[in-house]
Amino acid sequence: MLQLLKDSMLAKVGGLLLLVLLLCIPLAEIDRINNERGDSQREAAAELAATYAGPQTVVGPLLLVPYVERWMEPLRDAQGKVIGQEARSKEMAHVVFPDKLHIEGSMTPQQRYRGIFKIPFYTLDATLSGGFAAFDPEAVAHSEPDSKIEFKTPLVAFNVSDLRGLDGSPALTVNGAELRLRQRVPGLPDDSWFANGIHAPLGAAALAAWQTRAPLPFEMKLSLVGQDTLSMVPIAEETSAHLKSPWAHPSFGGRFLAAQREVTPQGFDAHWRVSSLVSSAREQVRADLAGRGDVAAASANGNVRAGPQPFNPQSFDVSLAQPINVYSMSTRAGKYGALFIGLVLMAAFMFELFRKLRLHPVQYGLVGLSIAIFFLLLLALSEKLAFWLAYAGAAGASVLLLGIYFAAVLGSWKRGAGFAAFVAVLYGALYGLLASESNALLLGALLIFGMLSALMLMTRKVDWYALSRRPEAAPAALVDPT
Repeated sequence: MLQLLKDSMLAKVGGLLLLVLLLCIPLAEIDRINNERGDSQREAAAELAATYAGPQTVVGPLLLVPYVERWMEPLRDAQGKVIGQEARSKEMAHVVFPDKLHIEGSMTPQQRYRGIFKIPFYTLDATLSGGFAAFDPEAVAHSEPDSKIEFKTPLVAFNVSDLRGLDGSPALTVNGAELRLRQRVPGLPDDSWFANGIHAPLGAAALAAWQTRAPLPFEMKLSLVGQDTLSMVPIAEETSAHLKSPWAHPSFGGRFLAAQREVTPQGFDAHWRVSSLVSSAREQVRADLAGRGDVAAASANGNVRAGPQPFNPQSFDVSLAQPINVYSMSTRAGKYGALFIGLVLMAAFMFELFRKLRLHPVQYGLVGLSIAIFFLLLLALSEKLAFWLAYAGAAGASVLLLGIYFAAVLGSWKRGAGFAAFVAVLYGALYGLLASESNALLLGALLIFGMLSALMLMTRKVDWYALSRRPEAAPAALVDPT
């Protein structure tokens, strides 16, 4: 078998293809390790969210007007005859959304650690200002005929995804008077997400203005810590926001993208403007305040819900994206592993072909394995260093090793340096693929086409049949019988 690999070029090419397939096994194992490390990073982020604060969704402020609806209901006997009247009542709440809401804030980024993993957090310092329109009692619909409605003291309600992120108590003023915020929002169903928020009953001055049907301006100063993503729900007739931050790698998302944004190495500056005409956020909040309307269906099916349910209203978001995620970059690099090994082994084969040198299958195996180990070394170094430094270190070590090895195998330092230079060019091309994500497919296709073109041009005059033919045995010497 070894003699066949030595003498037949066709058999050697087949053996190299088989070797590339075998080397996909360590590449797959390295990819598994990379995925496990990525999962560990996500677990670290989840642990910090559970013990500190998670991504934040800001909803409010809004005005809740509790009221009691009273009516008389006929009282009937067993035969169905009306024998009197029975007083009935139920407590409900009417929600008033702001006419205008403007959010002016800055996001200060910070890094928190869980083991070796860095998780981005932010502190939002914001001012939420706007106003509630004059209250019209006729806007409150009667659920029963001939009922009467008795209004109670209105309250301002506000909520975020994780109240643990509040840095001190927000400062809320309504109609120029400061209100004291309290825990939870009374009068809401237990399954309402908003019920776990904070509220403040209107003070005397604001209550007097509300009773005379005057508009109520408000302002809230908020300091909020969150992990990675900030979402703002446009609940006003006209919602606008202006955020700035020294973070140079924002990711804008959600249902509504920023109307204006400027991203520089010094940070970002973004503006949003959202009208209630294009958003269903107000309907989603109303549904949550009423228990989201599916309690009866759940009870009918025998599924009883307990506690607040997930609440995902339409919003506009900004995230502090990581400029380079080492695990995703390592995964992307590993996808080129088999191609990379194939190109290096092809170069070694070309040296063997044109320099009339014989390389043993073990030597090919060691070369391929050294390339596979590069991806493991890249993953390990990238957890401790910046990705470009980790890549440069791993690539430099691999090029140096192959240069020294081939200088001995090929019997010349010049040949070893030439082979190392070729590998260095490949590493440079791979880094270009990783750095230019939007053009990775084009660059990869050009790389493969270029290498194939070079191989075809270099071997265009090679007589492959002659190379694959075994040397004929020399004719036996004639023996003189005498």
